[in-house]
Amino acid sequence: MGSHYPAIIGVGRTKFGEHYETGPEMLIEEAWLKASESAGIERKDIDACYSSDYFLQLTNKIGIEEGFISEFSELHVPMEKTRSFSSALLNACNAVQSGRYDIVLVGGVEKMTDRWDKIRDDLMLLEDPWSYYAGCTPEANHDLMLREYIKRYQISGKSLETFDLALAHISVKNHHHARLNEYAQFQSEISVDRVLKARLNEHKSLGLFDFAPISDGATALILASSGIAKEYSKAPIWVIGSSSATDYITFPSRDDRTSFMASELAMKNALKMADINVGDIQLAEVYDQSTLLEMMAMEDLGFSQRGKAWLHIYNSCTDYEGFYEIGEKRLFVNTNGGLKADGNPLGATGGAQIFEIVKQLTGEAGNRQVNSDKKLQYGCVLELEGFGTKAYVHILARELK
Repeated sequence: MGSHYPAIIGVGRTKFGEHYETGPEMLIEEAWLKASESAGIERKDIDACYSSDYFLQLTNKIGIEEGFISEFSELHVPMEKTRSFSSALLNACNAVQSGRYDIVLVGGVEKMTDRWDKIRDDLMLLEDPWSYYAGCTPEANHDLMLREYIKRYQISGKSLETFDLALAHISVKNHHHARLNEYAQFQSEISVDRVLKARLNEHKSLGLFDFAPISDGATALILASSGIAKEYSKAPIWVIGSSSATDYITFPSRDDRTSFMASELAMKNALKMADINVGDIQLAEVYDQSTLLEMMAMEDLGFSQRGKAWLHIYNSCTDYEGFYEIGEKRLFVNTNGGLKADGNPLGATGGAQIFEIVKQLTGEAGNRQVNSDKKLQYGCVLELEGFGTKAYVHILARELK
């Protein structure tokens, strides 16, 4: 089974943060050179390139990104551009599995701070147009979803206090992980009290420390066909499941505003393709654009029962050992610090998620290496475009069945 799965043979990335003095071409070059070096390939070995960014046309006035990449890489191979890194990877996987290419470069970059005064308006382009013209902020739908969730599951009184603390614990946990991540935008601890005080100061249910930052950065990986992967790597990481799904762009028009249907569907299809169960997954990098979305991902991906993820999180975060305990199973989530602390340069974000799973599965995560009770075998990545409008799930394996 799996003889045609593509494999990741090299990964690379930059530090995420504010790179005012560094152009996007320097960021992506740094990432893909690191990926190429770790894969042991040269420029001439690359058959094609799939890249991703959301805003380079706006932030850096780059109209045809493929030509931009061709110019600084001196490559003339087929190139295609998508929005998210996960979309680029999905397209690359399809191309490799079809037999069209043997070695593909997948890269993502974003320079969001180059348009700092306008970037929040730009982010609203990824929400529905009605929200945009009504003057909503990028955080508005998060607050709406939180209120709907509390209402549906009748969370009140002492339970509501616990719910609020659970979301705060997510932020603290992710900052705790990021302190060991040399590439992370934020490498310092925060406290639950600090998260709660920020909410109180802003008179909101979710505050400053509940949301991912504005970031610059780049990521890259080298994808190889099954036929040649082991020629370059003794321990390739196999992409055994890849899927995407799409929902209405207008969040209030969706049938269910307490979950993301797209995430649920993408996960089910990826698991079917991988021929494993959700319980087999030991690691997950999920799209915590807010603390609420990390909690929601636990339910959408099937790790927690509907309406119960916040309890699993609260009961698991007393010591920040790095995992959520669900029943008798441990699930390590966002061990790189998540979007919250690692950073969120949109076009490169999914690459950082993949980078972390690859490093953990190969045992190369250094001080971040998880202490699992079982040998690590499977990890998954959830990346979103917009507010749950599109979801991508990739399942990675250290070994094939």
